[in-house]
Amino acid sequence: MLTLSHFLILGGIIFSISLAGVFINRKNIIILLMCVELMLLAVNTNFIAFSYFLGDSAGQVFVFFILTVAAAEAAIGLAILVVLFRNKRTINVEDLDTLKG
Repeated sequence: MLTLSHFLILGGIIFSISLAGVFINRKNIIILLMCVELMLLAVNTNFIAFSYFLGDSAGQVFVFFILTVAAAEAAIGLAILVVLFRNKRTINVEDLDTLKG
């Protein structure tokens, strides 16, 4: 039977992988956005696990709002990325260090 610690360990592993992805790969913005999304999913896993094992549905409702904000963040982030690619012709972080109006 799966216990709360199994889900917390899974969430910790996913969060650690995404944190390592942010620090190891600092060249590609798309991978950085994917790592941020993985961080949010790891936190959501913990919210769902606590909500289930405590018998309270507040965590599940909170996860619904987090997923909504994450979807909006991904859409806006990709839109900004497309505009930057059209102007600079690259998505490397090192080439996008200056933002001028």
